[in-house]
Amino acid sequence: MAKIPKNLSDKDMMAGYVEDTSLEDVFLKAEKEADAKRRARAGIEPPADLARAGFTPALTDKLGRALLELKMELYREGIREYTFKISRDGHNIVLTPKPLQQKKK
Repeated sequence: MAKIPKNLSDKDMMAGYVEDTSLEDVFLKAEKEADAKRRARAGIEPPADLARAGFTPALTDKLGRALLELKMELYREGIREYTFKISRDGHNIVLTPKPLQQKKK
């Protein structure tokens, strides 16, 4: 057995020591890699379907707010059941609310 040197710093005592990888280290590394892949996928936006082509999230939000305002106005006017007629007039898209026919008793 070799003689143990005295008065060495921690760094000097650990010089040349290579720790074997344990099962815990393998699992931690795999978990970190999976987390990095998950974060990378979250940053990539999935391709928009054709029906919403050209609409950014900001435009979609703006459209949703405008439709909510229209819905509230219709509710105040007493129109609770309606549908939309969608038409195109040149470069404009027109949404026209159409009240549904009430069933007569």
